[in-house]
Amino acid sequence: MKGLFFLGLTIGSVAFIQAQNTDSLQIKEIEAVNFTKRLPVAKEIINVQRDLDSKNLGQDLPILLKNQTSVISTSDAGNGVGYTGFRIRGVSGSGINVMMNGVPYNDSESQGTFFVNVPDLTSSASQIVIQRGVGTSNNGAAAFGASINVLSKDPEDKFYVKTDDSYGSFNTYKYSAELGSGKFWGNRLSVMGRYTHINSDGYIDRAFSKLNSYNFTALYEEGNTRIRLMAFGGKEKTYQAWNGIDRKTWETDPKFNYSGAIYDANWENIVGFYDNETDNYRQNHYQLLWQQKFNDKWNLETTFHYTKGKGYYENYKQGDPFARYNLPDFNGEEYSDFIRKKWLNNDFYGMVSTLYGKLGIVDLNFGAVANQYYGRHFGNVTGVFVPQIDEHEYYRNRSVKNEVAGFAKALVRVHDFEFFGDLQLRNVDYNIKILTSGDDEGANLDKNWLFFNPKVGVNYNIGNGKIFVSYAHAHREPNRDDLLANNDVKAEKLHDFEAGLERQFGPVSFTANLYYMYYVNQLVLNGELNNVGAFIRTNSGKSFRSGIELGALAKLSKQWELTGNVSFSNNRNLDFKVENESGVQDLGNTQISFSPDVIANLGIRFNPDKNFQFALTNQYVGKQYLDNSEDQNLQLKDYFLTDFNAQYQFKIKNNDIALKLLVNNIFNKKYVNNGAVYDGSPYYFSQAGTNFMFGISWKIQ
Repeated sequence: MKGLFFLGLTIGSVAFIQAQNTDSLQIKEIEAVNFTKRLPVAKEIINVQRDLDSKNLGQDLPILLKNQTSVISTSDAGNGVGYTGFRIRGVSGSGINVMMNGVPYNDSESQGTFFVNVPDLTSSASQIVIQRGVGTSNNGAAAFGASINVLSKDPEDKFYVKTDDSYGSFNTYKYSAELGSGKFWGNRLSVMGRYTHINSDGYIDRAFSKLNSYNFTALYEEGNTRIRLMAFGGKEKTYQAWNGIDRKTWETDPKFNYSGAIYDANWENIVGFYDNETDNYRQNHYQLLWQQKFNDKWNLETTFHYTKGKGYYENYKQGDPFARYNLPDFNGEEYSDFIRKKWLNNDFYGMVSTLYGKLGIVDLNFGAVANQYYGRHFGNVTGVFVPQIDEHEYYRNRSVKNEVAGFAKALVRVHDFEFFGDLQLRNVDYNIKILTSGDDEGANLDKNWLFFNPKVGVNYNIGNGKIFVSYAHAHREPNRDDLLANNDVKAEKLHDFEAGLERQFGPVSFTANLYYMYYVNQLVLNGELNNVGAFIRTNSGKSFRSGIELGALAKLSKQWELTGNVSFSNNRNLDFKVENESGVQDLGNTQISFSPDVIANLGIRFNPDKNFQFALTNQYVGKQYLDNSEDQNLQLKDYFLTDFNAQYQFKIKNNDIALKLLVNNIFNKKYVNNGAVYDGSPYYFSQAGTNFMFGISWKIQ
């Protein structure tokens, strides 16, 4: 089957850029998207309604994007609901700059992207813009693998009521209700609102998810002014599944979950599981977007934003010492069982503003951003067998992170050439202060970074396409965990060289991209997990990622469409050193962890008529290492997956109805796409075999 797959890739010229696709669906594009389309960077612009709607049945955004170029998606619960993530070009989520309407979404301290906090985000999106590599200057931390901007959809012009409901494997279900007012108040104002509930038992034992999300948007339009007020967010409760399982357990009982295990007095046998070993978090986002067109040449986009997050994760801690929680021994006993809650209460707010202009043959883009993050970390503990201990706070620290940045971009047209320049200056202040010491939590740190990030490139237009080359220099500060583990950790530096081709050959859209990314002090995953399931990172000295990305979209006929992409890469640490009990060991040049040499996707879509749609997608991911030692025992095997989805759309008077079916892993492949290292042994995150979702969408206008 793999041979047929790669034959299909060769025949299809394998690779596509969705920015070049057009159909009857019209989307109001903001200026940022129009500007991005012309830039000399590797990119994909995804039309959510056309490309993702038929399989948007409850799984998180990283899973819906798993067939995009150079993307690998992961799921802790094994079925794409709950905690999910992705890597692009081998770079983890903390190195991918995610924005929502241009507002930074990565957590300011961990730099992670937690889509579980905004479930069903895709249902409120119109476009998703992916720039691979450094890309161009944007808001938030620098992109070291890619940047992703999720653009929300506007309210519709006419009144409507819509519901999206689905059910599938592992008792997974979603129900969603959406209401749009249409335009009123002299066609100047329109509003829409959505509420979604998603539930899943998960493929992994007890890895349930109970997710709620909402979105409210009000749009005011008059003359050259557009003002959009948005409130969106979610609340999640998920049973923890971030520990993984050892190889022997994976072979015999792949669904097993160690989280919440309670052992006998000899710590030999599991006698039960704590039923509330859960993560609980609520996140609310508020954005006020103002777009002002001054004339045909100048317009301004300004966004004021505020994000509130609060929640905790809860653990059963067996046989812990009282001293760990700043408590005296009880009745002569030094150890007992406790229920621990670690809290995070944070606020993130600021302003993002971009001015777009034209001066003859020059297109200009000036941006400024100012953000502050204020986080409060604290922990409470309750005694299981000592009722006198009730919600005792045993540590507290606070963090403040300030960011001020500005950039200027210019795109100059000279005949068939477009010359691009981009200068960004970014200043970051980060301060952590311990208020109550305990459990080795927090530190007293005061850090400052000033980064200058230049970028240049040129397009050469060749009829129905273009050739481009670009260079970008970027810096990225360490995250909170990096600093707590090693106060001397260094900021990352990256030199990114890219060359690409975008071309339309009749019914075939083709792209090719060559890249060489040279890192100094890249923070690579060392395969180990911290106590909340996050990967620990370490500076690797000098390293590089290089490769070629190919993609194509071929409209073979009115009924048949072929899409595909393939990435061949080489990802190496140079003179990599590790420190162990015997001292410092030089391992030489090694493959970077979680960076397979090959990632490929092939999709076939068949539309027998305007109502029916059938699609088959295939993905191949090469082997990848769990750490940077190239130990053959610490390796994830390659895998090949096939998914199927179908959709039937019809109308009954003013009712638009769509029936949807999604079948994942139709050949029931037993595979692992994520893992870790514990005491020198591999640990795996099992993924589900064949599973399905069936849904119905009903819209009344």
